[in-house]
Amino acid sequence: MVFARKVWHLLVAIKDALVLLLMLLFFFGLYAVLTARPSAGRVQDGALLLKLDGAVVEEPSVQDPFEALLSSDAPMKEYRARDLARAIRLAATDDRIKAVVLDLSRFTGGGLVHMQELGEALDTVRAAKKPVLAWAVGYSDDGVMLAAHASEVWVDPLGGAFVMGPGGNRLYFGPLLEKLKINTHVYRVGTFKDAVEPYLYGSQSEASKQARRAIYAAIWEAWQADVKKARPKADIARVTGDPVGWLKASGGDAAQAALAAGLVDRIGDQVAFGERVKALAGKDPMDDLPGAFAHSRPAALLAAHPEKEPGKAVAVVTVAGEIVDGDAGPGTAGGERIAALIDAAAEDDPAGLVLRVDSPGGSVMASEQIRTAVNRFKAKGKPIAVSMVNVAASGGYWVSTPAQRIFAEPATITGSIGIFAILPSFERTLAAYGVKGDGVRTTALSGQPDLLSGLTPEVDQMLQANIESNYTRFLTLVGKARGKTVEQVDTLAQGRVWDGGTARQTGLVDAFGGLDDAVAWVAGQAKLTEWHARHYGTAADPYASLLERLGGDDEAGGRVLVRDFAGLAAERQQVQFARAADQLVRLMGTRGAQAYCLECPVPTVRTAAPEPLSLLQRAAVLFGLAP
Repeated sequence: MVFARKVWHLLVAIKDALVLLLMLLFFFGLYAVLTARPSAGRVQDGALLLKLDGAVVEEPSVQDPFEALLSSDAPMKEYRARDLARAIRLAATDDRIKAVVLDLSRFTGGGLVHMQELGEALDTVRAAKKPVLAWAVGYSDDGVMLAAHASEVWVDPLGGAFVMGPGGNRLYFGPLLEKLKINTHVYRVGTFKDAVEPYLYGSQSEASKQARRAIYAAIWEAWQADVKKARPKADIARVTGDPVGWLKASGGDAAQAALAAGLVDRIGDQVAFGERVKALAGKDPMDDLPGAFAHSRPAALLAAHPEKEPGKAVAVVTVAGEIVDGDAGPGTAGGERIAALIDAAAEDDPAGLVLRVDSPGGSVMASEQIRTAVNRFKAKGKPIAVSMVNVAASGGYWVSTPAQRIFAEPATITGSIGIFAILPSFERTLAAYGVKGDGVRTTALSGQPDLLSGLTPEVDQMLQANIESNYTRFLTLVGKARGKTVEQVDTLAQGRVWDGGTARQTGLVDAFGGLDDAVAWVAGQAKLTEWHARHYGTAADPYASLLERLGGDDEAGGRVLVRDFAGLAAERQQVQFARAADQLVRLMGTRGAQAYCLECPVPTVRTAAPEPLSLLQRAAVLFGLAP
């Protein structure tokens, strides 16, 4: 009997081991299928389809696969701008591509410089006598700008096109904090460093308004110039000058109003649009549904045309997103991570370095960590250039100071040379409820800074002195880099932001140009006749394909964002709530001295369409584990 029991236990153990092995093999196989990358063979005769279900960014952030599994929201998709631009340019010369199609139904925006880059790429397709067609339920500013470069712009009958223009309000918490008896200790240098104003005042200061008017005027002018050049018949003045009259003239029908203003060319649903593309690009051999057309995706086209690597490499390191302490990123510029990338590039002995900056700044410590890494590279006698994208301000300018040449675009936002720190304390709030701090100190710094019982005058003065010292250091770094005195830099600093054109006139920027111009300049300084850019820190995310499938199958269509005017208003509401929450986090979060441009225009609207249930929740329902 004992022997039989042992045999039975052995058989059960073998069975369990085999089941576990089969499950592991199954999940490894599933992972391999879901993360498979497009091959060159997947490019077929038809259209290049750019289904932009998310935001265009300089550097896509990494998605946490477990967070995506547990979340009830679809993963936010981000598309690298230079990959899209290269795919579009390839479409102009690849004979298999008959047209380029933009599906902007779920497009959430991108920086102005990125929109200009993509627009220029689309212009090369039209110059090659290939049609470019765009469709969306509704367009807002970035979508209107991108679609303006299409030869045919379609809109859904229930949608429209709306031009908002840059600008808007942010919340000012000063009176609320005073009512709650919260002391907001602000340490700053710079008349225009208005990142701290929401915690001090009940409204915007006149100095801040002055700076913002100038920067928004430059952005708005650049946007209008791009759209008018690409689509001369578009009546932007009518749409923005009298939006109510413009809409009422079409009986409140936003699609007809967009057609009347020349923002779109045709009105039709997605099936009608697909049938139009089918007539140009051909029928999809794998799909007989109405509106299906033959197409390839950018990833497949890029795989079919691998980048050549002639000559010596020029290293490119990207600083994208807020600059923070640690190794965060991609999509966020962790100081340790970026410094390590620069050091790794130096070890490969490239011809030089281009620092690609698309950041509003952040931690002073992390910014200095990146700057010193650039200086280590510079000590090798190699040329260094900076290529600014949408925003390269505050800490984004700090990391740029070692460069021998700074390239920017006219629409780039830069400057904001200033420093600040914020510390809230709650001694008055607690005192209102009879709670007070008491104790024994041996020095004025004992137990300080004490955010519950209050700061001593000595600590208060020391913190301000430290911020002023950092500001002087910032001015000195800029002056040494730009060949100016500290006094001259101070007149351009004070925390004020500048557009790229003004920054070039004042000497904060050397030349207009993009990444290719910066790489070419470095190659020229290194006296190279052939070269190629080698990007560091941009390896493909192994979970990307898996997460895309978890968030919805692109080929299956996905959920269309509601982009009528009410839907657009709801989307903006979510963005406003997110920004307000971020303002409170900045007040209450643990942060050191900041070289951050909170006043810089936000380049992208990163909102994801909600899913009713997460993947795990749906699985639970499927197996009867949840109602």
